[in-house]
Amino acid sequence: MSIPKPFRGIIPPMITPLLPDFSLDEKSLSVLIEHIISGGVHGIFILGTTGEFPSISSKVKKKLIEQSCQLVNHRVPVLVGISDCSFEESLGLAEVAKNTGADILVATNPYYMNVGQDELVYYFSKLADDVELPLYLYNIPSHTGTKLELETVMSLSKHPNIIGIKDSSGDQKYFESLCDTFREYPEFTVLVGPEEILVETMNMGGHGGVTGGANLFPQLYVKLFEAIEYQDKKRMKALNDTVQFLSENLYTHGTYQSNYLKGLKASMSFEGLCQGILALPLVAFNETEKEALKEKYKAVKEAVTKVLAT
Repeated sequence: MSIPKPFRGIIPPMITPLLPDFSLDEKSLSVLIEHIISGGVHGIFILGTTGEFPSISSKVKKKLIEQSCQLVNHRVPVLVGISDCSFEESLGLAEVAKNTGADILVATNPYYMNVGQDELVYYFSKLADDVELPLYLYNIPSHTGTKLELETVMSLSKHPNIIGIKDSSGDQKYFESLCDTFREYPEFTVLVGPEEILVETMNMGGHGGVTGGANLFPQLYVKLFEAIEYQDKKRMKALNDTVQFLSENLYTHGTYQSNYLKGLKASMSFEGLCQGILALPLVAFNETEKEALKEKYKAVKEAVTKVLAT
């Protein structure tokens, strides 16, 4: 599939639907992909943070890539996360992605080991050399422990096979610096992770969002993206207020550090999009917590339905 440069739009970081034994829930995967694509999204990103990539087995990862590409069937671009502490494991996932029809690879810097910026330049350059599909960088210092500094990104952007970045730092000054830097290189894609700042970052010059809530309500985020593109201020505010309402209610339920994933997967289970199972070491909300979340979810669903109808 020919990918526009820059790649603009809403690209949901798809959850990985799991069965109780942590194998792939193939039935839910099919339902979920149809649900997401029907919402008008511009791509699908599998094996990101929302997809719990560090916690699922290599076997499940490979099956997820193969089946997702088959189910999507080139209707939208498929982005595949190949992040791993092992360079060889990343290359293996990249090969599966290429062979099954994926379009773009996405990789964080390796975590756990203390990695310097010069080492990151070498690492990503070699990765981009050794894979056949184009590569996006993925900056998420809260999870990797190391930030991709602006100078590092600038250096790596000169590699012909590194064509974009997804920034999940939540640092708007950093994102603005990315936009300012790559304004002179309009083919380099700059996407934001946190959906709560989609409006602000796109107004800076960002090209779209990798928005977790689009697993649940893809059309909400697509309509917000379109409102930003057309600078329809009234529509933009109404849609963005609903996105913030969703985030405040579904992602902050409980007192866990993993509230976002717990809340998202539980909410999706209410709609029959997955079974709500998280891969260890994370665990799903208990029944009492789910019942309390269900009341919040009803209010969110009503708000989304209302704003989409207007």
